[in-house]
Amino acid sequence: MTDPQDVPAAAGGTNLPFLYRQYPREQLLDALRRMHLIRRFEEAAEESYMRGLIHGTMHLSIGQEASAVGICLPLTRDDQITSTHRGHGHCIAKGAEVKRMFAEFFGKTTGYCGGRGGSMHIADVSTGNLGANGIVGGGIPIAVGAALTAKRLRTGKVAVSFFGDGANNEGAFHEALNMASVWKLPVVFVCENNGYGMSTSTERSTAVPNIADRAAGYAMPGVIVDGNDLSAVAEASHDAVERARRGEGPSLIECKTYRHRGHSKSDRNRYRTKDEIEDWMANRDPIARYEAQLITFGIASEAELKDVRQTVEVEIAAGIDFAKASPIPAAIDLADYVYTEQQ
Repeated sequence: MTDPQDVPAAAGGTNLPFLYRQYPREQLLDALRRMHLIRRFEEAAEESYMRGLIHGTMHLSIGQEASAVGICLPLTRDDQITSTHRGHGHCIAKGAEVKRMFAEFFGKTTGYCGGRGGSMHIADVSTGNLGANGIVGGGIPIAVGAALTAKRLRTGKVAVSFFGDGANNEGAFHEALNMASVWKLPVVFVCENNGYGMSTSTERSTAVPNIADRAAGYAMPGVIVDGNDLSAVAEASHDAVERARRGEGPSLIECKTYRHRGHSKSDRNRYRTKDEIEDWMANRDPIARYEAQLITFGIASEAELKDVRQTVEVEIAAGIDFAKASPIPAAIDLADYVYTEQQ
């Protein structure tokens, strides 16, 4: 944690937002690096898709970087997450290497799942990432199971479940929240509400004004935050994670955010206006807001921000080269990982 005396006087000292009081400068800059890494990874993946290097489809989270990074900031490597079909940012925020993610996208053996999972099914157990999930709400009960294990074995781990606004109307959402609350499990439910479940707005699909309002029905805190404000997200995550570690049970965090791209690569965006998209991109971009704060509070200079961006560009280029040079799976290995080996 940063000593308030180490904060530049011009920045306001103890009047700084939570993020700048809680984390040292090195972590603040690393958070920026991860946000840029998420965005450039997805932009490069999109470019590779357009060039025919990636097949199928993908669901991009460009515009939601603060949610992924902010939620993961207070987590340790041993803490666990479950992700969604729009989960690239969660993977990177939890510590995944972009070169192995690119390899997975390219269907190569060096990918996290040996090229068998692709965009929607990346998992990295070594960093606590229990996997992305193409089933809406599919990761929520898995996180509850991980939290139950943590409680029974007294490991001290916390599980975090990321899901979109569309999942809050799934039965698994309600069953999982109820069970987690009854057993006071160390789990944090994170709804990334980008306003649309595919092409249907939350106003048309959900009876309550805010998804966090549903927390009251399960006797847990329901917190609404600006999902494009890294400090606000990190503070909500910090409080929920600490509550879970103390054995006080689960929390529900709703991050109000927005995806710049469509639902998937086949989305023609006919349900959103051009003005709406441009307003979010121009005025509420999470990376631009965070960079402006870093300069305003005297944490970093323009030159240092530029250096972060250049470092990310190098890592992205190296990751694509790694994926291109990696071997493709051999036909003889087709049945690998399908059956368990007899012990």
